Amino acid sequence: MPETVLDRQLRDLGVALLLAGLLTLAWAVQDWTNLSTLRLPDTDDMVRLQQIRDWIDGQAFGDLAQHRLGAPPGLQMHWSRLPDLVPAALIWLLAPPLGAHAAELAAVIVWPALLFAVALALVAGSARALGVSGPLAALVAALAYPATSLFMPGRIDHHGLQMVLLLVVARAAVGQGSLASGAAAGLAIAASLAIGIETAPLLGISGAAIVLRWVFDGREGQMRLAGFAVALVLALAAAAAALRTSGWAWPGCDGFTGALWRAAQFAALAPLSLAILGFASPSRRVRVAATLFAAPVALFGALALSPGCTRPYGELDPLLAELWLANVAEAQPLFGAPLAHAIGYAGLMLVGIAAGLWAWRRADDPRWLILLALQLGALVLTLLQLRGAYAGALLAAPALAALIAAARAKGARMFVPAWLVSAGLIYPIAGAALAPRTAGDAPAADCTGPAALARFAALPPGTLMAPIDLGAFALAATPHRVIAAPYHRNSAGNDAMYRFFLGPQENAPAIARQFQVRYVAICPGDFAELGGQTARPARLSDALRTGRPPAWLRRLSPPGQTPALFAIVPKAGQ
Repeated sequence: MPETVLDRQLRDLGVALLLAGLLTLAWAVQDWTNLSTLRLPDTDDMVRLQQIRDWIDGQAFGDLAQHRLGAPPGLQMHWSRLPDLVPAALIWLLAPPLGAHAAELAAVIVWPALLFAVALALVAGSARALGVSGPLAALVAALAYPATSLFMPGRIDHHGLQMVLLLVVARAAVGQGSLASGAAAGLAIAASLAIGIETAPLLGISGAAIVLRWVFDGREGQMRLAGFAVALVLALAAAAAALRTSGWAWPGCDGFTGALWRAAQFAALAPLSLAILGFASPSRRVRVAATLFAAPVALFGALALSPGCTRPYGELDPLLAELWLANVAEAQPLFGAPLAHAIGYAGLMLVGIAAGLWAWRRADDPRWLILLALQLGALVLTLLQLRGAYAGALLAAPALAALIAAARAKGARMFVPAWLVSAGLIYPIAGAALAPRTAGDAPAADCTGPAALARFAALPPGTLMAPIDLGAFALAATPHRVIAAPYHRNSAGNDAMYRFFLGPQENAPAIARQFQVRYVAICPGDFAELGGQTARPARLSDALRTGRPPAWLRRLSPPGQTPALFAIVPKAGQ
């Protein structure tokens, strides 16, 4: 029997499941010491796990505040409940037979693995739609660093889910037009915006591609656009009702706020109006004119309704922008990042763009231009923030698979180099080898490892003053309230932390009293990214690192143990 479309889809899915399963197993074994204690890879994963626990323990569905973060009564997070649904369901189902810890461990392994498998299957489907081997594209995507880092065990934050949703829209844009594929794209964009705005520019490019295919593809494009527009409008309205959080009135567009929803809902009327027009079978000239009219109306109308969407971080304190955000690795611009990071993050994406240009010219198929436009959009985002390279790496896989297939036909002399430039894991290795080593490259003390967090957790509950990243890990691993964590809305807490450690030492006790601090922690490498400006004896950070704590701090950890942990000495009568 000839192979059917369903047979090819099942084969792609089987390859995706196999690759995701094998890599997940390897990653889990490699990081088992941390993973088994639920010390997850990233600060966001830790806080996401705590958010899920709070919900399971009775916090309201729409209450996204972290009540042990920042000053009482807590911090209103910019996150969404949508990424919590599957891991929370896994924990809720598995906790009775396995216990809470084992259920959480299973959830933080299974959920990223499922997302990884779906992402690989979607890449395979997009490649197959363009005449490229689906399994080969899935294999390339499985090695596509830095995107693969989003699907490692423990990566339960929303970034992996957003990559999957972007791939759903890209698959619909390059595939055959149908109501179902269009509806899937509309639902995916609505879901992604309900999670956050990070991929909005790429979603906009994908939506524009669906509209352009309507302009040029006739009835096939009409069915896709109709499904897309109706699903997008209805899904956004449903999300506003079902996923509205306690931070809905926040004036910015850093999450699924009222401001973001108004802008998105208005913009969604543009493809809906074009789809309605399409049922009248207008000429191509009319479709072009309607599109040229609707696009700027949608854009400027959305921005007029929600001008805050031009500033995703809102009114971030300039001091925090300088001391914290400018030093977050994935938030750095490409040309401002260390050379090793720049090569590791952007290498595969740049080779993928070159491969996309080659594939388009070779196949003379305009659908390659859609993926190429998305890759170029990811490059622009990467020039602003390195995190744009996640999407760029995954979107490069179909073109790189086409390059490998063409090279294989020409023998090993072409095949081996094609594989080398397509293997994303090569680029961080190359970056580390090519970048000059500095004194700051020495291994950092393990201040957020399982043993350190266990020591924190054993202390009686209190308020902890610690640098930003340590605060996020302590929030999920201990019963303590933390003042600082890596979230831009926590301006008051983060500002207080910097003033506490880096301001004049005589001001620190007043800050501690204001936030009712009980414990203070610091690691040898904390604030090293700020250079020599922190190494001044008048600052508390330097006094603590050099073993000269003031009299109002009592050391709890033995000398040499990291992080250094102190308790506030109560005043007489307190």
